[in-house]
Amino acid sequence: MRRKFLLLLETGLVLAGLMLGASAWKIHSALVQPLNIKQEELLEVPKGTTPNRTFLRMEADGVIKDAFWLRVYWRFNLPKQPLHSGEYRMTPGMTVEGLIDLWKRGEMVQYSLTLVEGWNFHQVRAALAKEEKLEQTLKGLSDSQVMDKLGHSGIFPEGRFFPDTYRFVRGMTDAELLKTAYQRLDDVLAKEWSQRAADLPYSGPYQALIMASLVEKETGVPQERGQIAGVFVRRMEIGMLLQTDPTVIYGLGDRYNGKLTRAHLKEATPYNTYMISGLPPTPIAMVGREAIHAALNPVEGTSLYFVARGDGSHVFSDDLDAHNNAVREFQLKRRADYRSSPAPVGSPETPDSEASPTDAPPMEVPQTETTQPEASEAQPPVPAASPDSAPDSASDSAPEAAPAVPAQDPVPEPAATPEPQSEPNTTPPQSPQ
Repeated sequence: MRRKFLLLLETGLVLAGLMLGASAWKIHSALVQPLNIKQEELLEVPKGTTPNRTFLRMEADGVIKDAFWLRVYWRFNLPKQPLHSGEYRMTPGMTVEGLIDLWKRGEMVQYSLTLVEGWNFHQVRAALAKEEKLEQTLKGLSDSQVMDKLGHSGIFPEGRFFPDTYRFVRGMTDAELLKTAYQRLDDVLAKEWSQRAADLPYSGPYQALIMASLVEKETGVPQERGQIAGVFVRRMEIGMLLQTDPTVIYGLGDRYNGKLTRAHLKEATPYNTYMISGLPPTPIAMVGREAIHAALNPVEGTSLYFVARGDGSHVFSDDLDAHNNAVREFQLKRRADYRSSPAPVGSPETPDSEASPTDAPPMEVPQTETTQPEASEAQPPVPAASPDSAPDSASDSAPEAAPAVPAQDPVPEPAATPEPQSEPNTTPPQSPQ
Protein backbone atom coordinates (compact mmCIF):
# COMPACT_ATOMS: atom_id res chain seq x y z
CA MET A 1 0.00 0.00 0.00
CA ARG A 2 2.81 2.29 0.88
CA ARG A 3 4.64 1.46 -2.34
CA LYS A 4 1.54 2.28 -4.37
CA PHE A 5 1.22 5.64 -2.63
CA LEU A 6 4.87 6.47 -3.28
CA LEU A 7 4.49 5.43 -6.90
CA LEU A 8 1.43 7.63 -7.34
CA LEU A 9 3.23 10.51 -5.64
CA GLU A 10 6.25 10.08 -7.88
CA THR A 11 4.05 9.90 -10.96
CA GLY A 12 2.20 13.04 -9.89
CA LEU A 13 5.42 14.92 -9.35
CA VAL A 14 6.68 13.89 -12.74
CA LEU A 15 3.46 14.98 -14.40
CA ALA A 16 3.50 18.24 -12.49
CA GLY A 17 7.07 18.82 -13.57
CA LEU A 18 6.16 18.10 -17.16
CA MET A 19 3.21 20.47 -16.95
CA LEU A 20 5.33 23.20 -15.41
CA GLY A 21 7.96 22.68 -18.06
CA ALA A 22 5.34 22.80 -20.78
CA SER A 23 3.82 25.93 -19.26
CA ALA A 24 7.22 27.59 -19.03
CA TRP A 25 7.89 26.71 -22.65
CA LYS A 26 4.49 28.08 -23.73
CA ILE A 27 5.05 31.28 -21.79
CA HIS A 28 8.53 31.67 -23.26
CA SER A 29 7.20 31.07 -26.76
CA ALA A 30 4.46 33.63 -26.19
CA LEU A 31 6.97 36.22 -24.95
CA VAL A 32 9.48 35.83 -27.78
CA GLN A 33 6.89 35.79 -30.57
CA PRO A 34 7.23 38.80 -32.88
CA LEU A 35 4.28 41.13 -33.17
CA ASN A 36 2.27 40.41 -36.30
CA ILE A 37 2.59 43.87 -37.87
CA LYS A 38 4.15 44.97 -41.16
CA GLN A 39 4.64 48.63 -40.31
CA GLU A 40 4.89 50.82 -37.24
CA GLU A 41 1.65 50.97 -35.28
CA LEU A 42 0.52 52.66 -32.08
CA LEU A 43 -1.10 50.59 -29.36
CA GLU A 44 -3.58 52.68 -27.41
CA VAL A 45 -4.12 51.78 -23.77
CA PRO A 46 -7.15 53.71 -22.46
CA LYS A 47 -7.45 54.73 -18.84
CA GLY A 48 -8.52 51.86 -16.60
CA THR A 49 -7.50 49.14 -19.07
CA THR A 50 -5.87 46.05 -17.54
CA PRO A 51 -3.03 43.98 -19.08
CA ASN A 52 -5.44 41.03 -19.42
CA ARG A 53 -7.86 43.05 -21.52
CA THR A 54 -5.03 44.46 -23.59
CA PHE A 55 -3.62 40.98 -24.38
CA LEU A 56 -7.09 39.73 -25.36
CA ARG A 57 -7.68 42.77 -27.59
CA MET A 58 -4.32 42.31 -29.30
CA GLU A 59 -5.10 38.62 -29.89
CA ALA A 60 -8.50 39.50 -31.34
CA ASP A 61 -6.78 41.97 -33.67
CA GLY A 62 -4.36 39.29 -34.83
CA VAL A 63 -1.30 41.06 -33.46
CA ILE A 64 -0.35 38.26 -31.02
CA LYS A 65 -1.19 34.66 -30.19
CA ASP A 66 -1.40 32.80 -26.88
CA ALA A 67 -2.93 35.65 -24.87
CA PHE A 68 -3.80 33.14 -22.14
CA TRP A 69 -0.15 32.35 -21.43
CA LEU A 70 0.77 36.04 -21.45
CA ARG A 71 -1.94 36.69 -18.88
CA VAL A 72 -0.53 33.89 -16.73
CA TYR A 73 2.96 35.38 -17.05
CA TRP A 74 1.78 38.85 -15.99
CA ARG A 75 -0.25 37.52 -13.07
CA PHE A 76 2.60 35.57 -11.50
CA ASN A 77 5.58 37.72 -12.48
CA LEU A 78 4.27 41.31 -12.53
CA PRO A 79 1.28 41.38 -10.17
CA LYS A 80 2.05 44.92 -8.89
CA GLN A 81 3.25 46.41 -12.17
CA PRO A 82 0.87 49.21 -13.33
CA LEU A 83 0.00 49.57 -16.98
CA HIS A 84 0.01 53.30 -17.71
CA SER A 85 -2.59 54.63 -20.11
CA GLY A 86 -1.35 56.18 -23.31
CA GLU A 87 0.08 55.04 -26.63
CA TYR A 88 2.97 52.63 -27.13
CA ARG A 89 4.96 52.42 -30.34
CA MET A 90 5.04 48.94 -31.90
CA THR A 91 7.58 48.34 -34.66
CA PRO A 92 8.05 45.41 -37.07
CA GLY A 93 10.27 42.76 -35.51
CA MET A 94 9.41 43.78 -31.92
CA THR A 95 8.57 40.87 -29.66
CA VAL A 96 5.86 40.73 -27.02
CA GLU A 97 8.62 40.78 -24.42
CA GLY A 98 9.92 44.01 -25.94
CA LEU A 99 6.45 45.52 -25.77
CA ILE A 100 6.11 44.50 -22.13
CA ASP A 101 9.44 46.20 -21.43
CA LEU A 102 7.93 49.43 -22.81
CA TRP A 103 4.99 48.98 -20.47
CA LYS A 104 7.26 48.40 -17.50
CA ARG A 105 9.29 51.54 -18.25
CA GLY A 106 6.19 53.62 -18.98
CA GLU A 107 7.74 54.55 -22.32
CA MET A 108 4.68 56.06 -23.98
CA VAL A 109 4.49 58.11 -27.16
CA GLN A 110 4.69 61.78 -26.21
CA TYR A 111 3.23 64.79 -27.97
CA SER A 112 3.99 68.45 -27.44
CA LEU A 113 2.05 71.68 -27.40
CA THR A 114 3.74 75.07 -27.39
CA LEU A 115 2.05 77.97 -25.64
CA VAL A 116 3.55 81.13 -27.10
CA GLU A 117 4.60 84.33 -25.32
CA GLY A 118 2.09 87.05 -26.05
CA TRP A 119 -0.92 84.79 -26.52
CA ASN A 120 -4.13 85.65 -24.72
CA PHE A 121 -6.29 83.09 -22.93
CA HIS A 122 -8.66 82.76 -25.87
CA GLN A 123 -5.73 81.70 -28.04
CA VAL A 124 -4.55 79.25 -25.38
CA ARG A 125 -7.96 77.59 -25.29
CA ALA A 126 -8.10 77.45 -29.08
CA ALA A 127 -4.72 75.70 -29.18
CA LEU A 128 -5.82 73.16 -26.56
CA ALA A 129 -9.07 72.48 -28.41
CA LYS A 130 -7.16 71.55 -31.58
CA GLU A 131 -5.13 68.83 -29.87
CA GLU A 132 -6.92 65.60 -30.71
CA LYS A 133 -4.64 63.57 -28.45
CA LEU A 134 -5.75 65.57 -25.41
CA GLU A 135 -8.94 64.54 -23.68
CA GLN A 136 -11.19 67.58 -24.01
CA THR A 137 -12.87 68.40 -20.68
CA LEU A 138 -13.16 72.20 -20.95
CA LYS A 139 -15.37 72.51 -24.03
CA GLY A 140 -18.46 74.59 -23.38
CA LEU A 141 -17.13 76.03 -20.12
CA SER A 142 -16.76 79.76 -19.54
CA ASP A 143 -13.36 81.10 -18.57
CA SER A 144 -14.43 81.40 -14.95
CA GLN A 145 -15.72 77.81 -14.99
CA VAL A 146 -12.37 76.70 -16.37
CA MET A 147 -10.61 78.33 -13.44
CA ASP A 148 -13.07 76.64 -11.06
CA LYS A 149 -12.20 73.30 -12.62
CA LEU A 150 -8.49 74.03 -12.20
CA GLY A 151 -9.04 74.76 -8.51
CA HIS A 152 -8.44 78.52 -8.79
CA SER A 153 -11.91 79.99 -8.40
CA GLY A 154 -12.09 83.77 -8.58
CA ILE A 155 -8.78 84.15 -10.44
CA PHE A 156 -8.94 85.95 -13.79
CA PRO A 157 -7.16 83.63 -16.26
CA GLU A 158 -5.37 86.15 -18.46
CA GLY A 159 -1.60 85.93 -18.10
CA ARG A 160 -1.83 83.22 -15.43
CA PHE A 161 -0.20 80.45 -17.52
CA PHE A 162 3.44 80.09 -18.43
CA PRO A 163 4.33 79.96 -22.13
CA ASP A 164 6.46 76.91 -22.82
CA THR A 165 6.49 73.61 -24.72
CA TYR A 166 4.51 71.04 -22.76
CA ARG A 167 4.72 67.30 -23.38
CA PHE A 168 1.74 65.04 -22.89
CA VAL A 169 0.54 61.52 -23.66
CA ARG A 170 -2.71 60.43 -25.22
CA GLY A 171 -5.47 60.47 -22.64
CA MET A 172 -4.07 63.39 -20.65
CA THR A 173 -6.73 66.08 -20.19
CA ASP A 174 -6.58 69.68 -21.29
CA ALA A 175 -7.21 70.66 -17.68
CA GLU A 176 -4.15 68.71 -16.51
CA LEU A 177 -1.94 70.55 -19.00
CA LEU A 178 -3.33 73.92 -17.88
CA LYS A 179 -2.71 73.04 -14.24
CA THR A 180 0.93 72.40 -15.10
CA ALA A 181 1.23 75.72 -16.94
CA TYR A 182 -0.45 77.58 -14.06
CA GLN A 183 1.90 76.14 -11.47
CA ARG A 184 4.89 76.82 -13.71
CA LEU A 185 3.95 80.51 -13.91
CA ASP A 186 3.59 80.70 -10.13
CA ASP A 187 7.03 79.11 -9.65
CA VAL A 188 8.77 81.42 -12.15
CA LEU A 189 7.07 84.54 -10.79
CA ALA A 190 7.96 83.63 -7.20
CA LYS A 191 11.62 83.10 -8.07
CA GLU A 192 11.90 86.32 -10.09
CA TRP A 193 10.06 88.29 -7.41
CA SER A 194 12.58 87.13 -4.81
CA GLN A 195 15.37 88.57 -6.99
CA ARG A 196 13.70 91.88 -7.88
CA ALA A 197 15.37 95.27 -7.84
CA ALA A 198 14.68 97.65 -4.96
CA ASP A 199 12.09 100.46 -4.90
CA LEU A 200 9.82 99.24 -7.69
CA PRO A 201 6.35 100.83 -7.95
CA TYR A 202 4.46 97.53 -7.58
CA SER A 203 2.19 96.63 -4.69
CA GLY A 204 2.90 92.95 -5.20
CA PRO A 205 3.95 90.26 -7.67
CA TYR A 206 0.65 90.41 -9.56
CA GLN A 207 1.31 94.01 -10.57
CA ALA A 208 4.75 92.94 -11.75
CA LEU A 209 3.02 90.28 -13.86
CA ILE A 210 0.78 92.95 -15.39
CA MET A 211 3.81 95.08 -16.23
CA ALA A 212 5.54 92.06 -17.74
CA SER A 213 2.59 91.56 -20.10
CA LEU A 214 2.95 95.15 -21.36
CA VAL A 215 6.66 94.60 -21.90
CA GLU A 216 5.94 91.31 -23.70
CA LYS A 217 3.52 92.93 -26.14
CA GLU A 218 5.70 95.99 -26.80
CA THR A 219 9.04 94.25 -27.30
CA GLY A 220 10.26 93.71 -30.85
CA VAL A 221 13.82 92.61 -30.10
CA PRO A 222 14.67 90.71 -26.90
CA GLN A 223 17.53 92.93 -25.75
CA GLU A 224 15.18 95.92 -25.41
CA ARG A 225 12.87 94.37 -22.80
CA GLY A 226 14.70 95.99 -19.91
CA GLN A 227 14.74 99.42 -21.57
CA ILE A 228 11.02 99.28 -22.35
CA ALA A 229 10.31 98.22 -18.77
CA GLY A 230 12.45 101.13 -17.61
CA VAL A 231 10.37 103.61 -19.61
CA PHE A 232 7.12 102.30 -18.13
CA VAL A 233 8.48 102.19 -14.57
CA ARG A 234 9.76 105.77 -14.78
CA ARG A 235 6.39 106.92 -16.14
CA MET A 236 4.62 105.26 -13.22
CA GLU A 237 7.01 106.84 -10.71
CA ILE A 238 6.33 110.38 -11.93
CA GLY A 239 2.61 109.88 -12.52
CA MET A 240 2.75 109.84 -16.32
CA LEU A 241 0.13 107.87 -18.23
CA LEU A 242 1.59 104.67 -19.71
CA GLN A 243 -0.18 105.24 -23.06
CA THR A 244 0.47 101.81 -24.56
CA ASP A 245 -1.62 100.67 -27.52
CA PRO A 246 -1.71 96.92 -26.71
CA THR A 247 -3.79 97.72 -23.61
CA VAL A 248 -6.28 99.66 -25.73
CA ILE A 249 -6.49 96.77 -28.19
CA TYR A 250 -7.05 94.28 -25.39
CA GLY A 251 -9.81 96.43 -23.92
CA LEU A 252 -11.60 96.53 -27.27
CA GLY A 253 -11.82 92.73 -27.33
CA ASP A 254 -13.63 91.33 -30.37
CA ARG A 255 -14.34 94.86 -31.62
CA TYR A 256 -10.70 95.32 -32.62
CA ASN A 257 -10.41 94.72 -36.37
CA GLY A 258 -6.80 95.66 -37.01
CA LYS A 259 -7.33 99.42 -36.96
CA LEU A 260 -6.72 101.67 -33.96
CA THR A 261 -8.37 105.07 -34.22
CA ARG A 262 -8.45 108.37 -32.33
CA ALA A 263 -11.86 107.38 -30.95
CA HIS A 264 -10.41 104.14 -29.53
CA LEU A 265 -7.72 106.06 -27.68
CA LYS A 266 -10.39 108.23 -26.07
CA GLU A 267 -12.72 105.37 -25.22
CA ALA A 268 -13.02 104.71 -21.50
CA THR A 269 -12.28 101.05 -20.71
CA PRO A 270 -10.51 99.58 -17.67
CA TYR A 271 -7.55 98.83 -19.97
CA ASN A 272 -7.14 102.10 -21.88
CA THR A 273 -3.85 103.42 -20.51
CA TYR A 274 -4.42 106.65 -22.43
CA MET A 275 -7.29 107.25 -20.01
CA ILE A 276 -6.44 105.44 -16.77
CA SER A 277 -3.57 106.13 -14.44
CA GLY A 278 -1.10 103.36 -13.76
CA LEU A 279 -1.42 99.74 -14.76
CA PRO A 280 -4.49 98.02 -16.24
CA PRO A 281 -6.39 95.69 -13.87
CA THR A 282 -4.99 92.42 -15.22
CA PRO A 283 -2.28 91.13 -17.53
CA ILE A 284 -3.13 91.35 -21.21
CA ALA A 285 -1.17 88.30 -22.41
CA MET A 286 1.02 85.39 -21.35
CA VAL A 287 4.57 86.36 -20.48
CA GLY A 288 7.89 84.56 -20.57
CA ARG A 289 10.54 84.55 -17.88
CA GLU A 290 12.53 87.25 -19.69
CA ALA A 291 9.62 89.70 -19.64
CA ILE A 292 9.02 89.03 -15.94
CA HIS A 293 12.71 89.56 -15.23
CA ALA A 294 12.68 92.83 -17.18
CA ALA A 295 9.63 94.10 -15.29
CA LEU A 296 11.34 93.32 -11.99
CA ASN A 297 14.78 94.54 -13.07
CA PRO A 298 14.19 97.49 -15.42
CA VAL A 299 17.17 99.16 -17.03
CA GLU A 300 18.01 102.44 -15.36
CA GLY A 301 18.00 105.59 -17.44
CA THR A 302 16.15 108.80 -18.17
CA SER A 303 14.15 107.96 -21.31
CA LEU A 304 10.38 108.37 -21.20
CA TYR A 305 9.53 107.67 -24.85
CA PHE A 306 10.33 105.15 -27.56
CA VAL A 307 9.43 104.83 -31.21
CA ALA A 308 9.88 101.92 -33.62
CA ARG A 309 12.69 102.27 -36.15
CA GLY A 310 11.05 99.91 -38.61
CA ASP A 311 13.41 96.97 -38.12
CA GLY A 312 12.01 95.76 -34.80
CA SER A 313 14.16 97.97 -32.60
CA HIS A 314 13.26 101.33 -31.04
CA VAL A 315 14.68 104.80 -30.55
CA PHE A 316 14.45 105.89 -26.91
CA SER A 317 14.11 109.58 -26.04
CA ASP A 318 14.31 111.58 -22.82
CA ASP A 319 11.93 114.37 -23.80
CA LEU A 320 9.07 115.13 -26.14
CA ASP A 321 11.08 117.23 -28.58
CA ALA A 322 13.61 114.45 -29.16
CA HIS A 323 10.78 111.96 -29.47
CA ASN A 324 9.00 114.12 -32.05
CA ASN A 325 12.19 114.24 -34.11
CA ALA A 326 12.47 110.44 -33.97
CA VAL A 327 8.81 110.12 -34.96
CA ARG A 328 9.34 112.34 -38.00
CA GLU A 329 12.38 110.31 -39.04
CA PHE A 330 11.05 106.79 -38.51
CA GLN A 331 7.24 107.01 -38.56
CA LEU A 332 6.21 109.81 -40.90
CA LYS A 333 8.77 108.83 -43.56
CA ARG A 334 8.37 105.08 -43.50
CA ARG A 335 10.20 102.90 -45.91
CA ALA A 336 8.33 100.16 -47.76
CA ASP A 337 9.71 97.33 -45.59
CA TYR A 338 8.88 99.05 -42.30
CA ARG A 339 8.38 96.66 -39.36
CA SER A 340 8.07 97.18 -35.62
CA SER A 341 9.19 93.61 -34.97
CA PRO A 342 11.80 91.49 -36.77
CA ALA A 343 10.59 89.31 -39.63
CA PRO A 344 10.25 85.64 -38.61
CA VAL A 345 13.08 83.47 -39.88
CA GLY A 346 12.15 81.96 -43.21
CA SER A 347 9.09 84.18 -43.61
CA PRO A 348 8.61 86.90 -46.20
CA GLU A 349 8.96 90.36 -44.75
CA THR A 350 5.39 91.52 -44.87
CA PRO A 351 4.69 94.62 -42.84
CA ASP A 352 3.20 93.92 -39.42
CA SER A 353 3.76 96.65 -36.99
CA GLU A 354 2.67 97.14 -33.43
CA ALA A 355 2.01 100.58 -32.06
CA SER A 356 2.70 101.82 -28.60
CA PRO A 357 1.60 105.10 -27.08
CA THR A 358 5.20 106.07 -27.36
CA ASP A 359 5.24 104.84 -30.98
CA ALA A 360 2.34 107.09 -31.88
CA PRO A 361 3.71 110.40 -33.12
CA PRO A 362 2.82 113.10 -30.59
CA MET A 363 2.59 116.66 -31.79
CA GLU A 364 3.96 119.70 -30.11
CA VAL A 365 0.39 121.01 -29.70
CA PRO A 366 -1.57 117.98 -28.51
CA GLN A 367 -4.89 119.78 -28.57
CA THR A 368 -4.79 119.90 -32.37
CA GLU A 369 -7.87 118.09 -33.71
CA THR A 370 -6.63 117.55 -37.27
CA THR A 371 -8.02 114.21 -38.36
CA GLN A 372 -5.37 111.74 -39.38
CA PRO A 373 -5.98 108.73 -41.60
CA GLU A 374 -6.59 105.49 -39.70
CA ALA A 375 -3.74 103.03 -39.75
CA SER A 376 -4.41 99.55 -41.02
CA GLU A 377 -2.53 96.43 -40.16
CA ALA A 378 -1.33 93.45 -42.12
CA GLN A 379 -1.86 90.19 -40.24
CA PRO A 380 1.45 89.00 -38.74
CA PRO A 381 2.70 85.53 -39.66
CA VAL A 382 1.23 82.91 -37.34
CA PRO A 383 3.79 80.88 -35.33
CA ALA A 384 3.96 77.19 -36.18
CA ALA A 385 2.28 76.20 -32.92
CA SER A 386 -0.26 78.99 -33.05
CA PRO A 387 -3.96 78.34 -33.61
CA ASP A 388 -4.99 80.29 -36.67
CA SER A 389 -8.64 80.16 -35.81
CA ALA A 390 -10.88 79.91 -32.81
CA PRO A 391 -12.60 76.68 -31.76
CA ASP A 392 -15.67 75.67 -33.74
CA SER A 393 -18.03 77.22 -31.24
CA ALA A 394 -17.09 80.74 -30.32
CA SER A 395 -19.03 80.42 -27.12
CA ASP A 396 -16.86 77.50 -26.06
CA SER A 397 -13.79 79.58 -25.45
CA ALA A 398 -14.51 83.23 -26.17
CA PRO A 399 -12.78 85.36 -23.57
CA GLU A 400 -15.02 86.69 -20.87
CA ALA A 401 -15.30 90.37 -20.11
CA ALA A 402 -12.40 91.55 -18.01
CA PRO A 403 -13.05 92.81 -14.50
CA ALA A 404 -14.50 96.31 -14.54
CA VAL A 405 -12.86 97.14 -11.22
CA PRO A 406 -9.06 97.19 -11.32
CA ALA A 407 -8.38 94.80 -8.45
CA GLN A 408 -4.64 94.56 -8.60
CA ASP A 409 -4.04 91.59 -6.32
CA PRO A 410 -6.43 88.73 -7.14
CA VAL A 411 -3.71 86.17 -6.40
CA PRO A 412 -1.62 85.58 -3.26
CA GLU A 413 2.03 86.41 -2.95
CA PRO A 414 4.00 83.80 -4.88
CA ALA A 415 4.67 80.59 -2.66
CA ALA A 416 -0.17 78.23 -26.60
CA THR A 417 -0.49 83.42 -32.28
CA PRO A 418 0.71 86.70 -30.93
CA GLU A 419 -2.27 88.92 -30.63
CA PRO A 420 -2.48 91.23 -33.65
CA GLN A 421 -1.07 94.65 -33.04
CA SER A 422 -2.06 97.81 -34.84
CA GLU A 423 -0.01 99.86 -37.21
CA PRO A 424 1.60 102.77 -35.41
CA ASN A 425 -1.17 105.22 -34.75
CA THR A 426 -0.87 108.56 -36.45
CA THR A 427 -3.29 110.19 -34.01
CA PRO A 428 -1.52 112.56 -31.60
CA PRO A 429 -1.86 111.35 -27.99
CA GLN A 430 -2.27 113.76 -25.14
CA SER A 431 1.01 115.11 -23.96
CA PRO A 432 2.05 113.55 -20.62
CA GLN A 433 1.39 115.86 -17.76
